[in-house]
Amino acid sequence: MAQLQKSIDKRNALIKATIELVNNNGFHATPMSKIAKMANVSPATIYLYFENKQDLVNKTYIDVKAAYTDYAFATYTENMSVTEGFEMIWKRIADFKLKECENAMFLAQCDNTPMIDEHSRQEGIKHLQPLLDLWARGKKEGIIKPISDYLLYAYAINPLSFLMMSEKRGAFKLDSTHLEKAYQAAWSSIKLCE
Repeated sequence: MAQLQKSIDKRNALIKATIELVNNNGFHATPMSKIAKMANVSPATIYLYFENKQDLVNKTYIDVKAAYTDYAFATYTENMSVTEGFEMIWKRIADFKLKECENAMFLAQCDNTPMIDEHSRQEGIKHLQPLLDLWARGKKEGIIKPISDYLLYAYAINPLSFLMMSEKRGAFKLDSTHLEKAYQAAWSSIKLCE
């Protein structure tokens, strides 16, 4: 049991080091040797858990995406109205992006660069299924605009990454009033006009 925990701890240390180094240096300027050093393991140890750097980054992405969506959907239930469900999910996503800034920054980098392979990207999208199902229900009920889920995500969710990065740089402070206005703007961008 202790050996299993030690193995889990090493893998987690590698994931954490990957996130920090990719966030600070970018994908290409993050060699495996730096990741190993930061995780306090030998470079050969990485290959016990991951095939190569691409595999390490892909699996890190999937792990972080799973944590992100677990958090986003933790208080959501399918019996909520579309309006109530979207507000709950959006505010949980905002909370994650502000509280788990390093993980959110890593996801933003992955979503905006070709460093994640298509298989891993599709695996990440599966984790968003409750939101996609909510949008499908909203379209069917005539509440959500009948447009691509990519457009819905781009207008309603992606602006949170911009706000998070602005806050991290110290350019903007997201207080509860700003968050409420951001939510209202997100909702207005995807709901059908009454």
